[in-house]
Amino acid sequence: MVPVTVRSVALLGSTGSIGTQALDVVARNPERFRVAALSAGANVELLAQQAVRFRPPLVAIATGTEQEVRSALGEYAVAGAPTAYSPEIVAGPDAAALAAACGADVVLNGITGSIGLRPTLAALAAGSTLALANKESLIIGGDLVTAAAAPDQIVPVDSEHSAIAQSLRGGRSVEVRRLVVTASGGPFRGWSREQLREVTPAQALAHPNYAMGRVITTNSATLVNKGLEVIEAHLLFGIPFERIDVVVHPQQWIHSMVEFHDGSTIAQLGPPRMLVPIALGLSWPQRLPDIDVPCDWSLAQSWDFEPLDDEAFPAVRLARQVGEAGGTFPAVYNAANEICVDAFHDGDLRFTDIVDTIARVMADHDGGAVESVEQVLDADSWARAHTEALIRLG
Repeated sequence: MVPVTVRSVALLGSTGSIGTQALDVVARNPERFRVAALSAGANVELLAQQAVRFRPPLVAIATGTEQEVRSALGEYAVAGAPTAYSPEIVAGPDAAALAAACGADVVLNGITGSIGLRPTLAALAAGSTLALANKESLIIGGDLVTAAAAPDQIVPVDSEHSAIAQSLRGGRSVEVRRLVVTASGGPFRGWSREQLREVTPAQALAHPNYAMGRVITTNSATLVNKGLEVIEAHLLFGIPFERIDVVVHPQQWIHSMVEFHDGSTIAQLGPPRMLVPIALGLSWPQRLPDIDVPCDWSLAQSWDFEPLDDEAFPAVRLARQVGEAGGTFPAVYNAANEICVDAFHDGDLRFTDIVDTIARVMADHDGGAVESVEQVLDADSWARAHTEALIRLG
């Protein structure tokens, strides 16, 4: 019997969807994992509950104070606990990066948005395996992140990229003809651009398969998320953009595929949930038993595949151009999108204006190489301010 090695885990974004599911995996496998750090944005109450249960030596909160966390820990302390629990607590905008740098065996970055860049770089600098669910940090950091990472130091947690990583174990990289990233098509699959003009925020948040936050769910509806995933696939696996395709697969049982040069295709499939990619992010390259329920092959079922409608959903086509341009363009694409999503939900933009406005911002950006975090964040700030100005002008 192969001995089980206990891995220490730092969870960034522990109170979000990825983080709570990761803690579920940890709780079901106590002989394999111990929690070294928990980091959250603003949910002090849930963070305190998690900390009392898993007792990490480090607890981090971005928006909140040490005293607020300490008080909440006392409120949720387990009666009759064998020893007092008094972790180190860090608070403020650098809290997640400090948690990422704690030296855990695995750092799972489940933060949403560009604020995940510094924690990603901190985890890589500490030599931890980075289980990456925060795709934005890789996309906007580009060469900065890939240069900081040792071979195999980044393990993708996005279901599509986890599927590609798993499928790539079936062949050598030189044998890959193309990557095929699957997309559900979102709630508006088959809609024309004219129909999409009248989409409401409530409709955009009604994803057919996943329950996610506002930004990610809206990105899935516009397919901006799929555009970001194409850039991410290029950076993770080194495959040129012209060899990365997107296909619509509404059922989302096949999470993505790798086509090899002999004509064979290897696909990874499973329920349209995140448990398996999260578990693999923590345990890679080993698989944990009984993480999710497999497909029931005794039931009659059919799966559909459709080409992507680039005219109705131009976000992926635009993302390819952005990815090929490189430098600060991906950071601008991501930042402009975040501002546009907020404006859409505030009633200041139509649904179709989201990607149209991003395209206008891209056309106004001069670009530049990415050589420092400050350059990326400057481009991010410029994009946010410029996008807000364009929205005000109408």
